[in-house]
Amino acid sequence: MKSDLFSADNLATQATAPGMTLQNAKSVKYAVNGEMHARQGAMIAFRGNLQFERKGQGIGGMLKRAVTGEGLPLMAVRGQGEAWFAHEAQNCFIVDIEQGDALTVNGRNVLCFDATLSYEIRTVKGAGMTGGGLFNSVFTGYGKLALVCEGSPIVIPVSPQAPVFVDTDAVVGWSAALNTSLHRSQSFGSMIRGGSGEAVQLRLDGDGFVIVRPSEQTPQKPSAG
Repeated sequence: MKSDLFSADNLATQATAPGMTLQNAKSVKYAVNGEMHARQGAMIAFRGNLQFERKGQGIGGMLKRAVTGEGLPLMAVRGQGEAWFAHEAQNCFIVDIEQGDALTVNGRNVLCFDATLSYEIRTVKGAGMTGGGLFNSVFTGYGKLALVCEGSPIVIPVSPQAPVFVDTDAVVGWSAALNTSLHRSQSFGSMIRGGSGEAVQLRLDGDGFVIVRPSEQTPQKPSAG
């Protein structure tokens, strides 16, 4: 059988080392030799001897998710084999996190990560519930983290001289050392007249970077039934 479908760009080859690699722009391949963690429902294929088990967030994490609708439902993948992960054909990126690094990420943008990374749900300081109930996932330790993003992400440097203001629905993540607060860009009178639709942003101060996606919040799909 012959087709462009069987080109080398599309062919899944045997992994030569444990860990994650980009299969293509829309998916990540993980060669599992022990344990790794992934977003629930993100596995699209696997081969080998692998077991998938739902991973709890702890009482605090479950409470925050129930209150805000945010959070990171995880599963642990254990054994030996290869698994492929993707989410709604979004673009995939791999971040190497080193000792001393701390990256805060919106739970909706996490795809999978090494078990050597530590993960905790935290409140975004300064945002409060008026910022949409901002709870993000903070990753520390040493290992690789795969992120998904609708479209091509924009990485904006933040410096003490140049704070950055981002839409809370568009932000993917930022350096955890940055200070956060809410910024109101509209006057009360403007809001009464209908406003611009961009009333409140997340302000980031300090030295680091922020990642945003080129779209705002995706409309929720209607539930069946």
